[in-house]
Amino acid sequence: MAHAVIVFLIVLAALIIVVPFAIEARRKVMDAQDRQNAPGTFVELSQGITHYQWHGPVRGPIAVCVHGLTTPSFVWQGLATGLSAMGYRVLTYDLYGRSYSDRPAGAQTDAFFVQQLEELLNDQEVTEDFTLIGYSMGGAISTCFAAKHPDLVRLLVLLAPAGMSMTTGRLAQIIRRTPLVGDWLMMAFFPARHQKEVEAERDLPTSVLDITDLQLRELEYQGFTSAVLSSLRGILGRELKDEHQAIHRAGVPVLAVWGRNDAVIPLSAMGKLTEWSRSTRQEVIADAGHGLTYTHTDEVLEILGERLNEGLN
Repeated sequence: MAHAVIVFLIVLAALIIVVPFAIEARRKVMDAQDRQNAPGTFVELSQGITHYQWHGPVRGPIAVCVHGLTTPSFVWQGLATGLSAMGYRVLTYDLYGRSYSDRPAGAQTDAFFVQQLEELLNDQEVTEDFTLIGYSMGGAISTCFAAKHPDLVRLLVLLAPAGMSMTTGRLAQIIRRTPLVGDWLMMAFFPARHQKEVEAERDLPTSVLDITDLQLRELEYQGFTSAVLSSLRGILGRELKDEHQAIHRAGVPVLAVWGRNDAVIPLSAMGKLTEWSRSTRQEVIADAGHGLTYTHTDEVLEILGERLNEGLN
């Protein structure tokens, strides 16, 4: 009897361990068929296929937009429309592991994401300086790119940027720091938790049509959860003090916009950025949360327009 109980418990434990990975394996694979209905265009870069889209006039100053951890390039719908109306030619693209882009293996470090952007700009023959706009994790990627290529960045715009500090719970800290166990915890708990967090914002005002459904769609595909985990352990695993100080020394103009009610990137990060780069212009949108890029698009465009008119670029 005791032997049977032990065997049962071993089998049960094995099932508990395997189930989250089995569910992941049954998710859809992003392939050519799924890409048929995608907006924009595709390019084969060294690490895989990247989905990108140009918005606005054929000619004009260029703005390149880098999205965040879990919400792909559709997050820029409203902002890209506004920038286009201001005369900008806007380039948006999906980071690896998200939406229509490939899910290559490898740690999603700053070098990983900067290489993707470098190769995309090279393919699109963007050789003159441009405005670089990064949202959340995209702010961290944009910071790393600007620190490496200050001569290419006319203006760096950071919207609720990562790279200073993030609000994370104890479970998230365990997932980040613990191999294997953290992988299992991520696969077991992230999809349901992410779905709950996204659904909680369904009734918020937004400049992106059907954004909640588009965000939830990411969970239908293999590689999304793994990409989020890799980014948490990679580019989001450290502060970017050296990069911000390098940008400051290089004289690249920086504009940072924060949401006062941001529950992901605390407003205290604003003070840390001031310490690292006193020349950075900073603005706070009083009633905005972390989703300010799509929930307070008009306010962001107003701030950006004012700074551009002042000659910040």
